[in-house]
Amino acid sequence: MKKGPTKGSGGKHRNALRGKGPTPKAEDRVYHKAYAAKKAADRRKMADPRLAARRRADKFASGDTADLVFGRNSVLEALRVGVPSSALYILSRIEHDDRTREIVKIAGLNGLHMLEADRLEMDRIAKSGNHQGVILKVQPYQYSSLAELADRAEKKARAMEAANSEAARIAARPLFIALDGVTDPQNLGAVIRSAAAFGANGVILPERRSASVTAAAWKVSAGAAAHLPVCRVVNLTKAIESLKERGYYTVGLDGGGDTIVGETGFETDPLVVVLGSEGKGLSRLVREACDAIAGIPISNQVESLNASVAAGISLYAVAAVRRKAAS
Repeated sequence: MKKGPTKGSGGKHRNALRGKGPTPKAEDRVYHKAYAAKKAADRRKMADPRLAARRRADKFASGDTADLVFGRNSVLEALRVGVPSSALYILSRIEHDDRTREIVKIAGLNGLHMLEADRLEMDRIAKSGNHQGVILKVQPYQYSSLAELADRAEKKARAMEAANSEAARIAARPLFIALDGVTDPQNLGAVIRSAAAFGANGVILPERRSASVTAAAWKVSAGAAAHLPVCRVVNLTKAIESLKERGYYTVGLDGGGDTIVGETGFETDPLVVVLGSEGKGLSRLVREACDAIAGIPISNQVESLNASVAAGISLYAVAAVRRKAAS
């Protein structure tokens, strides 16, 4: 089309007339002296040691307090048993005693990042004032998968099949303990300790409605959590079924069991011992997945046993039957 004469701008200067928004603040204009003053103030603020400590405390306290151990005795025990840790916070101008000196010594030998903070920052980190001037940050526990647990146990059992000792071959047969609804981390730590003491190959936990391997569990396990693998599964019933497909037998512990623990006939086979919570016991689906339900005979004056106590008794019974079968 032939272009004719234009009248007016015809929109030619529309962009030039369009507004550019509100005028930015003086401190946001890079050419203004207020901008330089703001940058200098920010640098002074970042260099302030008190504010830097507060920023570190905010970052440190952003996680769950389950990953923190505080109190002089608790921190010292955690460091002694080798709980994997990432940082140690110490109160500035703390009155040292033998415990704090040993804490600092062990932390230095382990290469922990040690930070000093005032009481306000320590209270914010611990979300409590009852920290006695020392707080230990524990690293997240590295769980294994169910397949890794089973493969490792079966590989050990196959290696021991060539042994001349019948007792060694029977003792090397896989043994796992599974917890159904045990929510107390101290109970979990005690179960891990008992499982390691009686030669179990691992502990199986459901992801929901179950305790995790936190600092409290680490402490109670007395270092056994560093050697005994623990796995978390989405569905405990399906995990039991998958192990049964691999040749395992499952014995559930319940007060109303059909037989006594240690007398189920499965003790010398690849075995999974399942414990329920102290109040509710085994869930219905987990109970139905078990090959046998065994009980521990106790006095009528006591309604039930603690989960960790029941785990220790049942694992001892399995170990005793395996020793007897070998002899």
